[in-house]
Amino acid sequence: MEAGNIVNRLARESSPYLLLHAHNPVDWYPWGEEAFARARSLDRPIFLSIGYSTCYWCHVMERECFSNPEIARQLNEGFISIKLDREERPDLDEIYMAATQLMTRSGGWPNSVFLTHELKPFFAGTYFPPRDTMGRPGFPRVLAALRETWALRRGEILSQAEAVAEAMREHLEAASSDGDFPEPGLGDGLLAALAQRFDPRFGGFGRAPKFPSPSNLSFLLGRAQAGDGQAREMLVVTLDHMARGGMNDQLAGGFHRYSTDEAWLVPHFEKMLYDNAALAPLYAEAAPFAPGLGFERVARGTLEFVLREMRSPDGAFLSAIDAETDGHEGAYYTWTKEDLEALLQGPDADLFAAVHGLDGRPNFEQDRYVLSLPAPLADAAAERGLAEEGLIARLAEGREALLRARHERPRPLVDDKVLTDWNALMIGGMARTGAVLREPRYVDAAAAAARFLLDRLVDEGAGGLLHVHRGGVSRIGAFLDDYAFLIAGLSSLHAATGDDAWLREAVRIQAEQDRRLLDTRGGGYFAAGEDLRLLFRAKPAFDGAVASGNGVAARNLLDLHRRTGEVTYLERAREVISAFAPGMKAAPLGHVTLIDALERLGASPVPPVVTRVSSPPETAGPTEDLEDEARDVVSVEAQLAPGTEGWRDFTLDLTVKAGWHIQPHEPSASTLVPTVIQAVLGRLRGVRYPEGELANEGGERLRVYRGRVRVTGAIEAPAAGAPSLELTYQPCDDSRCLPSVTRLVRFA
Repeated sequence: MEAGNIVNRLARESSPYLLLHAHNPVDWYPWGEEAFARARSLDRPIFLSIGYSTCYWCHVMERECFSNPEIARQLNEGFISIKLDREERPDLDEIYMAATQLMTRSGGWPNSVFLTHELKPFFAGTYFPPRDTMGRPGFPRVLAALRETWALRRGEILSQAEAVAEAMREHLEAASSDGDFPEPGLGDGLLAALAQRFDPRFGGFGRAPKFPSPSNLSFLLGRAQAGDGQAREMLVVTLDHMARGGMNDQLAGGFHRYSTDEAWLVPHFEKMLYDNAALAPLYAEAAPFAPGLGFERVARGTLEFVLREMRSPDGAFLSAIDAETDGHEGAYYTWTKEDLEALLQGPDADLFAAVHGLDGRPNFEQDRYVLSLPAPLADAAAERGLAEEGLIARLAEGREALLRARHERPRPLVDDKVLTDWNALMIGGMARTGAVLREPRYVDAAAAAARFLLDRLVDEGAGGLLHVHRGGVSRIGAFLDDYAFLIAGLSSLHAATGDDAWLREAVRIQAEQDRRLLDTRGGGYFAAGEDLRLLFRAKPAFDGAVASGNGVAARNLLDLHRRTGEVTYLERAREVISAFAPGMKAAPLGHVTLIDALERLGASPVPPVVTRVSSPPETAGPTEDLEDEARDVVSVEAQLAPGTEGWRDFTLDLTVKAGWHIQPHEPSASTLVPTVIQAVLGRLRGVRYPEGELANEGGERLRVYRGRVRVTGAIEAPAAGAPSLELTYQPCDDSRCLPSVTRLVRFA
């Protein structure tokens, strides 16, 4: 058959990545028993090729190797070839990426792995060129050598496969706990490790290529909000340079996947839903730390891009946008000098070029430019004697001209499958950003996507959560990331709306996660349900492009405990964190989210002592009745970790009477009294107040504390006497606010 008329088995699949290979002359199989049985019956090894639809080098290998009739003949005659979308099967991707990393000391996609009939890997690599080049064997040479070895030295292959499988088992199960609870100082050690790798000039951690690493930034945000100046500096410098570089699409908003250079200037141009989901709320929440750097504008621009270009008509979010157009990476996003001269006209053309770094030499391949902001807009405006908004107005004409021209170009492909885990991340990102910026459209978009997942990503028979949806069909049982990220997203919706329906759904999905994935022997959660075809059931603990499933699961359990008061959640959170204690200690930079959960929990391995407290008698006065009423609105429960001296962690749980709320630590109006604690005996550090939830009060959306509210921190035990606090708060109902009260809280 002529190559253009070939249709292989992948034509029956729904994955955009698999469909890209449906017309290859390779006799592809999807992952499944049909392929495994065929390999056994023909006595051939399995070639497993793993990638994803927006992977640039996956496209290159598809064009150079899998579309090549001679290479296809070698594959068809000597192997059973399986094509796998890593985004559809992250469990398999983790297992076989571990094999590639162990065998080659590197990894990446496409991931090319050769397996025995028992699905054990014996040889692996990533991208292979179509011919020998620069001392590197081409794919035909690799295939010929492996086929010969399979035929003549089978015993060597099987021994190699067994050795690799054992090494994989040790690697994937290295996080098993030795029974010790993680040490209290891991968070401080992690901060020091990040500081050691921090780039003080451009931000980020380590050398190029640089990835956003949202888990690192989220950890730094929490530390900065607790008053840590070093964390604040690392956070602000990184967010500033990422936002001003080509990593951030300066025309349409939205972040690309990573930067190829240390200055965040030239990105790898694919846009992933998960990156933008994580970065938007980080910019929104970090905005108060850098009022002149436009972080709020970046957060809004990011989510506006998502709503415009990565949202389906039914409210779900799409997975990714490709990096290339017609085989050329970045062609949609970059500009030649001739392009710019033709499009940038008028009196502000030179201004636009100077502000966006277009007045020097081209900064991308083939003499093309990537737009950036070499200086913050506020600084660029001040240098020219302009107000920042005035500069933005003068840049608008050039921006619109480039956008119009870009819209006329061939657009990169969009991977339009709907993934539960990535949608859940965006649900949380939209809800959190909408709450911080008081933008109800973002909260509404989060709610619409959540309803889509809860209605459509469900097994009609068994009722369980599913992982992927495309073409009207949902399939593949949910993975840990699906559960954990969705629970977190629903909790964010509950915080943003005050609607208890979202909390009930989070509780229900947590129960399903426990039933399917909880490791009742070793603690923690498995990545996937039981499957006899899986070599191992991995328990993901490492942070990567997204936070680890077990790290998010631990934080969810702590959050559900805070919201519901259910002690079982707190106990399970301890068990999850404890399960990964050795890995957290040995490699803190790989376990950032778990260490963040540890800090939220409090570092003591012993359950804290619970002490119920009451206010001392107050001196009577003319407002005695109102003050008594105000005190009765809130009941207080103080918990202090055991110890006799030094710093001890504490938890203050406030339960606000139904129908009432108290003002948050950062109230929505200056006339309202914030909830605050102060030390009476002893000193405080690391105090964390919750954000509160948005509520409609008197026609305004205000942030409030309702129900159960938790404040955590550490207090230094005094030389004499028990440590104690003063708690101040102001209660309000739908029609009035009572006087603020200050109550003494003594720890036993």
